Amino acid sequence: AGISYERIENDGIQWPCPDESHKGTEILHVGKFTRGKGAFSAVSFSAPAEVPDEKYPFIMTTGREQAHYHSGSMTRNSRKLSEVFNEGGLEMNPADAKALGVATGETVAVASRRGEITVKVRVTDNIGKGKVFMTFHYSESPVNVLTNTAYCPTAKIPELKVTAVAIRKV
Repeated sequence: AGISYERIENDGIQWPCPDESHKGTEILHVGKFTRGKGAFSAVSFSAPAEVPDEKYPFIMTTGREQAHYHSGSMTRNSRKLSEVFNEGGLEMNPADAKALGVATGETVAVASRRGEITVKVRVTDNIGKGKVFMTFHYSESPVNVLTNTAYCPTAKIPELKVTAVAIRKV
């Protein structure tokens, strides 16, 4: 409530700042945490909303590429960086790639219950059999067209990291 553009313009102001007369909080936790060492809640395991089946036999997860921050909104403006990391790809285990008859650089269609996109394959030993990985940085390969919007009932976050997909060579 106490942070405004005028107040952060020069030296900034540290949160929390409950009102305009508050000078800001220099150090939030000194000597102890304000509510104790932590509040842990036990939760029971629940399976993801989607699991592989005959029609969608792979589990796809999404994440960041080390060179690009989040969506690439800033890092994709770097010409040098974009020369090296210039497009998204589907990372896949060598055994799965062999079974599908695809190799690094070839194009595949990746389909889920929500949509389909085409993307180039990157074969790598870093991915387990039956699993695939895609980054979410590239508008040219909009992976979130495929992801599941089911959400965790406890944390209320979408289940974007577990999506059952089918893959075919294009």
